[in-house]
This record gives sequence, structure tokens and C-alpha cells, in this order.
Amino acid sequence: MKLILLSTSDFFIEEDKIIKALFEEGLDLLHLRKPGSEPIYSERLLTLLPDEWLGRVVVHQHFYLKEEFQLRGIHLSPQHPTPPRNYHGQLSRSLHSIEELRTQREGMDYVFLSPVFDSITYPERHAAYTHQQLYDATRAGLIDRKVMAAGGINAETLPQLADYGFGGAVVLGDLWTRFNIHSGLDFKDIITHFRKLRKAAG
Repeated sequence: MKLILLSTSDFFIEEDKIIKALFEEGLDLLHLRKPGSEPIYSERLLTLLPDEWLGRVVVHQHFYLKEEFQLRGIHLSPQHPTPPRNYHGQLSRSLHSIEELRTQREGMDYVFLSPVFDSITYPERHAAYTHQQLYDATRAGLIDRKVMAAGGINAETLPQLADYGFGGAVVLGDLWTRFNIHSGLDFKDIITHFRKLRKAAG
């Protein structure tokens, strides 16, 4: 099962070092999501990453970065709902209901479905689907290897996703809460915990 890391909303000093270390540990994809940020900061972060990992980065805004840095692709959202004109490359999208999964996954290389479990980062966001709803969606062919589960992903919830047929999981709070982006320098806890997640993902 793929592991996708969603970036924090803020930039911070050790970010490139952590991302590089996670790729070396087997991270499949990084989704770079920095709402409201100026593109120059994303450019700076990307220039700090080794070229070998740029092909595993997907951007949620400033779509021109995809071509400039030869990134993996772009991710559509309500804030940025359409790709650039004449865009050719990988496309993904965030979906928030089974109905959206039914009607909006066409043309996407993969999609995020959330929140599958109670959110770690946003406590007010609770799981939007029952076990039966997810099971039914799997039987209907709506959940498959091109659907990535998001929301409440941790070492305990990861093994359940394979039973539903998800192709991967999107990690956010369970990893980033283990590092203080404002004052932290030692990120060993993040790396150690990622290894647990990688093992749980199978």
C-alpha cells in the first residue's frame, strides 16, 4: 500500500531535510500543499531537494512548478479545480463523499477520499463513512488501487485500509505532530514513527 505525505501548511527550516530522509525511508509521494503561500517559498524548498526525489512530488497550487521542476503531477481542489490549459501529466483530486467518488474520479490518476477515520489534525472532522458504506463502495468497484484514504491515518488504522481495497493512505497529523516545526531540530521521532507506518502499510 502506498504512503503519501501531505506537507504542513507552513514552511520551516528543517523541512527539506525531513522530506529527503522520508524519501530515503520509502515514502512514495509528497503532496506539497501550502495554502495562501507565495510561490517563491515553494521554489526554494524544491531547489533544496535532491533531483532524484522531485519526480515524487505533487503540487496543490502554483501548478507551473510541475514543469519547472519536473515534478510528478498536480492535485486539484475546490481552490484550484482545473488544470492549466493544455496540461499533460498526472492528475489527482480530493473527494469527500461516496457520491463524489462515483462522479468525479474519471480522468484522475488517483484520488483522495476523506475523512475515512476521525481526523488527527482537525478534531472537529469525524469519519464520514461507516464500515458498511466503505465495504459497499468496495464491492461496487468504487474503492480500488486508485483511491487513497485520508483522515485519521496512523499505525492502528492503516491495516484496515487493505481490507477495503484502498491503494494507499495519506498521512498528515500522525507524523507531523511528532516534530515542532517552530523550534525543532532533531527529527528522529518522525523517522522512527514513519518506519512503523511503513511496516503497518505492508
